[in-house]
Amino acid sequence: MTRLSSKTILPIRDRRASAAASMEGVMNELITINSATATAIAADMKVALLATVDAHNLPHVTLITTIQSRDPHTIIWGQFTEGYSKQNVHTNPKTAFLVMSLARKVWRGRALWKEERKEGPEYEMYNNKPMWRYNTYFGIHTVHYMELVGITDGLPLPMGKVIQGGLATRLARGGLATGNPDRILSPWAEGMLAKLDSLKFVSYVGEDGYPVIIPCIQAQAADSRRIAISGLPYGDELRAIPDGTQVALFGMTLDMEDVLLRGNWTGFRRHGLAELASIDIDWVYNSMPPVMGQVYPPLPLEAVTF
Repeated sequence: MTRLSSKTILPIRDRRASAAASMEGVMNELITINSATATAIAADMKVALLATVDAHNLPHVTLITTIQSRDPHTIIWGQFTEGYSKQNVHTNPKTAFLVMSLARKVWRGRALWKEERKEGPEYEMYNNKPMWRYNTYFGIHTVHYMELVGITDGLPLPMGKVIQGGLATRLARGGLATGNPDRILSPWAEGMLAKLDSLKFVSYVGEDGYPVIIPCIQAQAADSRRIAISGLPYGDELRAIPDGTQVALFGMTLDMEDVLLRGNWTGFRRHGLAELASIDIDWVYNSMPPVMGQVYPPLPLEAVTF
């Protein structure tokens, strides 16, 4: 799989975020997708996330790089593997999406899932793209259609604050270590989430029932059971998450390796040199093909009979 360069994926300019609990209050949303946005998010090389809500009203985040617009009011995405997000949209159509382009901009939006199709012009369009047309193992077998609720303009990540926040987290995260030797994250996942250059995104379900996605690159593993997060950047949005909320954190490398976890959110408290929020991990999910599924708590083995 193609590797994304850290020089192309991390923007350098600042963004002003206002304090609000839901995406609707945080950003100015447009109700249509303009041509510039449509072109930008249609790029094959991008990070694109879909947040859904499961049957227990908990957030779930999936890397779906096929997200793009069909027209000014419709978001589409192509499916080539199975997973929880594809199940979730059938039971709860409220979704959020995030696209991070190589042009150093981030779009965030909300949409209502409407239908899926296994044929038609969008199906043909996806499967005629080089990535899928010549893929020996995977092809797009289903196209999903979502009605746009709102989308932001492309906004750059505040790279200066990302660096400050990452360093603050690194210096103070030891104060949040649980000291519990029983592992939840694997050594690989803990190490990946402790890196300054891995991408992370926090998601939770807002009061309006739509999931919210917040870039959170400064988040780092304090140990295998807890994530530490400084308030730089996007501090106003992070501080709007109520204590005790079940949040998801999606982490990925620039080699497109990823892991999803969920846990209980504790808001910002001073820990040594910095104020940090934390996530106490209670659930881990492998979202990488070919086998997606729950990793922690471990599922009981089921006997296979022939």
